Amino acid sequence: MSSGQNFYVVLLPSVSHVMKAEKILIAEHIACKIIPVPKSISSDCGVCIRLEENMVEKTGKILQNSFENIDIRLL
Repeated sequence: MSSGQNFYVVLLPSVSHVMKAEKILIAEHIACKIIPVPKSISSDCGVCIRLEENMVEKTGKILQNSFENIDIRLL
């Protein structure tokens, strides 16, 4: 991931969901990184996934198809 870009974060309800999502995204060749949830964002889980702005739409579709009945938020 290069600097100077806007990034989005993916919030999931638990660390295990974040780790599973990271594996799914890596398998789909989407650059991502697990980071602590920014203090300005509230979450039940202490970590989230950071991704580049141009991957938001594709990531949302992939994760919605991969997780059923899970609240996934892209911020």
